[in-house]
Formats: sequence, structure tokens, C-alpha cells
Amino acid sequence: MKTLYLDCGMGAAGDMLAAALFELLPDREAFLRDLEAAGIPGVRFQPEPMEKCGITGTHMGVTVNGEEEEILDVHLHAHHHEEAHCHDHGHHDLPHHGHSHEHHEEQGHDHEHGHEHGHHHHSSLHDIGHIVMGHLQVSQKIKEDVMAVYGLIAEAESHAHGVPVSEIHFHEVGTLDAVADITAVCMLMERLAPDQVIASPVHVGSGHVHCAHGILPVPAPATAYILKDVPIYGGRIEGELCTPTGAALLKHFATGFGSMPVMKTEAIGYGMGKKDFPAANCLRAFLGETEDRQETVPELSCNVDDMTAEQIGFALERFFDAGALEAYTLPIGMKKSRPGTLIRVICREEDKEALVRAMFRYTSTIGIRETSTRRYVLDRQLKTLETEFGPVQLKTSRGYGISRSKYEYEDLARIAREQGMSLEEVLDRISRS
Repeated sequence: MKTLYLDCGMGAAGDMLAAALFELLPDREAFLRDLEAAGIPGVRFQPEPMEKCGITGTHMGVTVNGEEEEILDVHLHAHHHEEAHCHDHGHHDLPHHGHSHEHHEEQGHDHEHGHEHGHHHHSSLHDIGHIVMGHLQVSQKIKEDVMAVYGLIAEAESHAHGVPVSEIHFHEVGTLDAVADITAVCMLMERLAPDQVIASPVHVGSGHVHCAHGILPVPAPATAYILKDVPIYGGRIEGELCTPTGAALLKHFATGFGSMPVMKTEAIGYGMGKKDFPAANCLRAFLGETEDRQETVPELSCNVDDMTAEQIGFALERFFDAGALEAYTLPIGMKKSRPGTLIRVICREEDKEALVRAMFRYTSTIGIRETSTRRYVLDRQLKTLETEFGPVQLKTSRGYGISRSKYEYEDLARIAREQGMSLEEVLDRISRS
């Protein structure tokens, strides 16, 4: 299975992800030409070698209309009518990853949608959609990926600032920088086409960040919101290591989070942030092959001929509570020509003793057989999707050259009951949304 593993031991930012994935490509010049041809207004990419703590990698520089992004006043504005909110942490990912967010801005201006703030313009999520969906020369899937990532950021900023998503405004130049980083990562993901993307637990940093209206803790509220349900940790390094854009890209593309799997590595990429820390400020990407999953598990069986259907059904429920991977029955013929039931339980070795005890407790058997069974399984990942009916989990299974997805039945059934719809109608509405 083609696997991409992302080592986020120093957090994640859009430019770092783009640079790390860029280093995995065999033909980088061809990709740069395609990236420039995507048509992001006024944007040019400038990958450059960089060294951190003796390690060499790539920094993905971006210029907008010939200006380096780091000298621009880049931040997100979450405006609600004419009230200015604190907007330090909603920035796009600056190349000096881990900066202090000390933005200096003029106060007292009206903050209407589409109006100027000093000499800058603001863009809403709708405006970004116009740039992405209407002007980028990329595939439809890349456009949808870019908008999905931006949607995660806007939702997090909306939650952090307590305003509707429609009132989240992005600084115009910062928008182009962020579109550039996000588009680059989405294009690279399509180009690399991994079967699965596994990310390490994310180091978010520690301490505080400064903005024009006060001091915020690390991780900043928007980043923390995006990283819900993702394993994260802090550490002795002070500063913001994971930005909202980096968090959103990980949340969107990672099929799982955890330790590096056993894999034969084919390429390794180092994406560098500009700021210096005691540890090498880089994100590492490993591309390689992982073996399709197979394992040997215990299989426990017993025969009964004196239990009711209700008793057997109750026993099966208890087996799953005790850790059974599978539990099922088969009709059999027993001694004295009695019809009976074969009860079979498959479990992990560490759960075997608990299952043996459960089988003796909840069935009438006086003996249990054990065999070892080889299982070939697909890797399964659950992803929660936001739909018009609320959250729905999508289960994706991959391995042995195939990939398939299905929505969780319980979520579909819940929606069908609440909406008075059939399962087919719910599935059709969700698939088209």
C-alpha cells in the first residue's frame, strides 16, 4: 500500500507541508511549471534550500506581486458589524514559521465587507471560492480540496470569534498567500496519490502569542478547534508550531494519526520553517510502501443445544463488549440427531482470556475449542463529514489494491428516523451534498 507518513514533531504549517511534499517528487521542475500555470493571481513560488541544525531541506517561498510574504501585514479579520475582534492567530502561514504574531494595525476604521482597511482589502470565504472555483486552472478535485481546507479554517475562526462564517474576512494579500500554500499541498497530494496518509501526533508548541488586542495561549483558539479529535501535545519549545492552515491540511488529508508504520521508504522530504528553534524546525514526509495487513488471531468455538434464540443473542452482545472482533453462529447437527448451534468468537490474543470467561458465563457450554486463524484485513479509517443533517461518519477501507467507502449505518438510520426519510433518500442527499 502506498503510504505517506508525516512527522509533525515540530508542528505543521502550509508552507512546510508544501516544501516537504515537493521534495518527494522525482520531477520537481515539471510540478513547478504546473503550479505556476494554476493561475493564482500575482503569485510566484520560489523553493529554496535551507539548513536547520545541520539538516538540509526546502523552504517554499511565495511572493505576491513581487513582494515577499514575510514583509506584508498578513492576518485574518473576523469582523462582526463594526466591532473589531482579535485576529492574530488566523493568519495564513508565514515563512518564518513560529513567529510572534505582533501585528500592528490602524484602529477606528469601519470594517464593512469588501471595504478597505487602511490600504488593504478583505476577502470573504465567498470571495475565496470565486478565486478557487472560478479561476484556478486545476482539477475539480483539487478545487474541492482547497475549499474544504478553507472551510475548516473559516469554521474554526467563526467559532473562535463568535461570528457567522459569512462574516469571516481574510486579508487580501494574505488570502493569496494562503491559497498558494493550500493549492500547492492539494496539487502535491493529487500528484503523489498515496493510498493512505498517516500523521504523527502534532506538536503544537507552548507559551503565548501576541495580537493587537491581547495575548492568546498556544495552541491558538482556531488551531485548537481544528485539531479536535486529533492527538496533540505541547513541549518545552515556546512558540506556535502548528498554524490553523497546517492544522486544517492535516485534518483534511490524514486518514489516521499515530506512530510511523512499518514501511519501505522510497523518498523523504524536509519542509523547513524560517524561524530557528533548539530543534530542527522542519516537517518530514516519508513516502513508501506498507504491507497489506494480516494477522494471526485466536478463534474460540463451542456447541450448544439447550439455549434459546434470545439467550444466544444476549451472549453475542456480551462477547462484543468483552472485545470480540467477530462473533457469529451457525446451525449444526449434534449427537443424538439434535439440532444445535455453533457459536464462534474471533478475538485478539490479549482479549482471549476475557472471552473464554464470557463464553462460559453467558452460554451453557462445558467446553471451548481454540484454533489459530490467519486474518487478511483492510485498513479502516473513520472520518466525520459535516452534512445538511449534521455529522455523518464515513468509513474508508484500503489495502490489497482496492479502496472502498461507506457511510455508517447508525448515522444514516438516525437521520432517516429524524427526517421521516428512507435510507436510500438519506444516502442520495448526503452523496449529492
